[in-house]
Amino acid sequence: MPTFTAAQLAERLEGQVFGDPGLELVGFAPADSAKPGDLTFAENEAYFARAENSAASAILVSGDFGPNARKTLIRVTNARTAFALVLPLFYPEPAFPAGRHPTAVIAASATVDPSAHIGPGCVVGERVRIGPGAVLQAQDFVGDDCVLGENVRLFPQVTLYPRSSLGRRVRVHSGTVIGADGFGYVLDQGQHRKVPQVGMVVLQDDVEVGANVTIDRAALGSTVIGRGTKIDNLVQIAHNVTIGEHCIIVAQVGIAGSTKIGSYTTIAGQVGIAGHLRIGDHVTIAAQSGVMNHIPEGQKWMGTPAHPDRVMKRQLVAAERLPELLRRVGDLEKQLADLKSPSA
Repeated sequence: MPTFTAAQLAERLEGQVFGDPGLELVGFAPADSAKPGDLTFAENEAYFARAENSAASAILVSGDFGPNARKTLIRVTNARTAFALVLPLFYPEPAFPAGRHPTAVIAASATVDPSAHIGPGCVVGERVRIGPGAVLQAQDFVGDDCVLGENVRLFPQVTLYPRSSLGRRVRVHSGTVIGADGFGYVLDQGQHRKVPQVGMVVLQDDVEVGANVTIDRAALGSTVIGRGTKIDNLVQIAHNVTIGEHCIIVAQVGIAGSTKIGSYTTIAGQVGIAGHLRIGDHVTIAAQSGVMNHIPEGQKWMGTPAHPDRVMKRQLVAAERLPELLRRVGDLEKQLADLKSPSA
């Protein structure tokens, strides 16, 4: 594992060292499991207190807390961002040598950059283009006419149907299927007739797709995932969906066909979105929401069926009061019945 001094890390993170700049750090760990020689991080006072009492040798911090710290501090603008930047220094991704494994099957018409790595059991179809530094780890299937940009990484057992296009630095995790037929049928004389799905899927630069995700090809045109968007595990994206740039799509989301989602939108876990909807930029949809309507830019929606969060919160408060209201109505009805009785 690489070793860095506190000063070296501070330089890379544009931070400052308070304490011993020559302190050698050999790992990165949370406070509750850190050992001597480890760096840990603290983004608030509670985290800092735990870090100070841990075995870690240094603490990555932001803010002004810790002026009398007992440990060496590396102070940065944002501790969580610095955490994301420093972790790969201690735990770099494995390097894959350029070349083709002898068990890989590569069509004669495919163009594979000499710096790419094609691992064991991979299949590369006709007229495929694979760019510099791309990695196909093992048992990946790349269908005819696919395009893989520079430094694409396919983890084991990824399937790309024909004509799928992946931009630079796209990462696709195990078990994911990109470009399967969209779910398109028309009822004809009592039976469901399949509508051919002849489009493609486009993943723009810096997209990351989790494990066991399915992204369907368009019926015509393209299903598009915008630059920098991150998709969690077990997500279903249907045909002709367009997702903007830098979105976050959390696990078990389902997006029906032809829906358009803007940029910088966050869709939390287990959200279902109906087809042919328009979701604006900078929208947030809370977990387990069922979206049946267009959502304007910048709004937060929640619930099933989903509504703006301020509306849904009022409904939830009202629902919590319902048992008490029912009891009071029952008491009033009883009093009214007593007043109307002959004995009264």
